[in-house]
Amino acid sequence: MKKISILALAAGMAMTVSSCYDLNREPEGVLSSSTPFKTAAEMTSYVNQFYQSAVRAQDFMAGGGSAIAGYDVYSDNMSGNSIVPRLLGNTSAGNGNSLGEYSYIRRVNFLLTNLDNCEGKGGAAYNQAVGEAYYFRAWYYYQMLINFGGVAWVDTPLDPDTTIMKLQREPRTVIADHILSDLDNAIELMAERNNCANFRVHRDVARALKSEVALFEGTWEKYHKAKNDPFFDPSVTDDKIRDYFTQAAAAAKAVMDRNVWRIYNTGNPNNDYRVIFQTTDLSTNPEILWFKKYDGEEIGNSVNRYLNTGGGSCGVTASLVDDYLTIDGRPFVGEEKLNAKKVWGQELLPTVRDPRLAQTVCTPGQILRPDQGGYTLPPLVATWACSTGYSILKHVQIDYTGNLDAEYKGATPAIQFRYADVLLNYAEALAELGGAENAQAIIDALHPLRARVGMPDVDFDREYNTDPSYPFANLDKYIQAVRRERRIEKACEGRRFEDILRWAAAEELLIDNDRHGALFTGSNLENSYAGIKYDLASGNNIYLTGKPGDALRYLIPANPATSDGIKFRPNQDYLIAIKTDMINKYKWTQNPGW
Repeated sequence: MKKISILALAAGMAMTVSSCYDLNREPEGVLSSSTPFKTAAEMTSYVNQFYQSAVRAQDFMAGGGSAIAGYDVYSDNMSGNSIVPRLLGNTSAGNGNSLGEYSYIRRVNFLLTNLDNCEGKGGAAYNQAVGEAYYFRAWYYYQMLINFGGVAWVDTPLDPDTTIMKLQREPRTVIADHILSDLDNAIELMAERNNCANFRVHRDVARALKSEVALFEGTWEKYHKAKNDPFFDPSVTDDKIRDYFTQAAAAAKAVMDRNVWRIYNTGNPNNDYRVIFQTTDLSTNPEILWFKKYDGEEIGNSVNRYLNTGGGSCGVTASLVDDYLTIDGRPFVGEEKLNAKKVWGQELLPTVRDPRLAQTVCTPGQILRPDQGGYTLPPLVATWACSTGYSILKHVQIDYTGNLDAEYKGATPAIQFRYADVLLNYAEALAELGGAENAQAIIDALHPLRARVGMPDVDFDREYNTDPSYPFANLDKYIQAVRRERRIEKACEGRRFEDILRWAAAEELLIDNDRHGALFTGSNLENSYAGIKYDLASGNNIYLTGKPGDALRYLIPANPATSDGIKFRPNQDYLIAIKTDMINKYKWTQNPGW
């Protein structure tokens, strides 16, 4: 059987999953009403269905998208030529979600409550299947925690009893604790692995997710509580928050102490970071704990189709570009930054900046596809043009020999967890527990990330950005450093928006942020395009900040005459509304502000 076949099997199984939550339906895929699971093999076959839905998918569409390569358009890292609805502040309760995750959870619960008759009970295959079930239930509840906050905890396949159907919402910390408990069970039961070659979740994947969940909830409670907004659990204590950080650090440290995984580093600082995001088969890569493989045939995505010409109706923002340190580890600010922007591409070079920048954003001369020459200037006027002047390189399979221009024929991998995630979670948890006393441990944890690209180790004083325009200028220097490192290492991997939510940082990072791009007027870009149009009432090819006559004007992705920019509503948009019919049917309270 091909290694990828588990994903195709999950997609095509008869045990399909409805997108609607219906408590009156029996779980699909039931093998027998009396003895559903007689063997561990039957359990494994049943669990396979969750490998289709409990993953972060890889894909891209014009303007961004909801998958790994495109999801940062929800953040200050990337922008398309239109703003996604959640950031416009104009969604309503009618656009809410009906919590379809419960349909999957019910199917998991069916397995977990029908284990008594399995002939292989207690064996390795049995334990692995049960551990996977706990992992997947934790995953589905985690997605609801991120999107909706506290929900009802259901750990049995509910029968259509009206009393059970009207379970009330639990406080969000109760749900977080249940998730962490499920992950503890998964860690205890699943196998220990030294690579990701069998494409199944394993003990270190569960540890990585536990560190993420605990860090998410700890920071969510800390920073929303500090703002005294309506989104934190009012019963939470400082000791409880500290316990989440302690759990996050311990789960990450358990992975680190195994000394199995390592940051991929062949000694090529200008390529080693980028290559992991474009390698189709990562099963032997020592950094990858778990990934979803695409073959471009049975299972494919459209990342190459939209990004391999430098466009995609999307681009990286100046906010992200400016946050990369200089090659010697200083904030990139002032005249140094402005002068570099005046010659397009100068600020991106690995001789000037952290080399991860030139492996995330296209630089002059970069090859993007094997049938064309080097990238020269950003395609500002083209089909699927670059909207900011900073074209995305990360995730593009430069040497891909498959169909370069067809939908769903690309093979860019979907990395679920890599060792870098573990190190970043550990460093941030330590910073939250006390940066000064944990300073050397934070430096040591982040050392492999810096060493891969030839950057100096973290120096909290040297890197501290106190520029008043810097959004986190007033943060503790230890927390500021680990947040920047997380942003840089995880740029354009679809995780920034979740960070903004848990840090309660929409006011600093999203609201009234124009998400501008490269310098146009005042740089060599202005005279590099024939026939480009701007500052016209109609027929514009590009839009610029400021007004005609200004010495410095930057590219902006959307027409300022028709776009009010990001209007994220901090009193309600940190959580998604629950659909009105769910509120009426189950008598739940609506999320704040809706």
